[in-house]
Amino acid sequence: MAIGNGRRDEKAKLSSNRYGQAYDRLVSILLSGRIEPNTRLTEAELTQMLNVSRGTIRSLLVRLAQEGYVTSEVNRGVRTRIFSVTDAVDILEAREVLEAALAAKAAERAAQQELDDLTRTVGAMREAQLKGAQDEYSGLNRSFHQQIRRAAHQETLARFHDALLYPLVMRQYRNLEAPHPRAGSLEEHQAILSAIITRNPEAASATMRHHIASARQGLLLKYAPGSGDPAGLRQEPARDGGPR
Repeated sequence: MAIGNGRRDEKAKLSSNRYGQAYDRLVSILLSGRIEPNTRLTEAELTQMLNVSRGTIRSLLVRLAQEGYVTSEVNRGVRTRIFSVTDAVDILEAREVLEAALAAKAAERAAQQELDDLTRTVGAMREAQLKGAQDEYSGLNRSFHQQIRRAAHQETLARFHDALLYPLVMRQYRNLEAPHPRAGSLEEHQAILSAIITRNPEAASATMRHHIASARQGLLLKYAPGSGDPAGLRQEPARDGGPR
């Protein structure tokens, strides 16, 4: 009996691991921008993509719908999320508040190693901008915001922040005609870094809020809140999920 229980426990563990890996991979694909907004997701395609059973795919899609990554409607199936302009503005405004709070906590709680890492990242961003290495700058930009999130050591704020799904909004509403990186982006990152290094939470909050507000305005500059369903707006997968 004990041997049988052990085998069942092992199978359950393997199944849980496969489910978790499939979930992480599908979330990564959605956030990467490889699948455009309002694209229908089929069980057959996802089963082949993730190499898991259809039952696992159904469970994943239910979870992703609950978390807001996808939408599920009768006769339309499951589709990647598309955000109205009003929803997009709400999410990005909430992000301003949460990232500003995380920056303030990082100014209070960051360890010296975390400050050193942030300093190196901004230095690398400067070099990438000088070289015109857009993809490299994007990756470093993403790392900078992730480093601040970790350096804040405030998991409740971090969970709310992660639940916003703002990378999907950023990708849907990216202004393809705007220069990359956005003018002033590097200087804004430097100001945030300086405030955190000098342990000034008020300045860290203010500079981060200004930075993200500027990025939001750059994204949505030609779309006024209440302008309706964004379906049909020009869209393209972006190279990063954070403000530039």
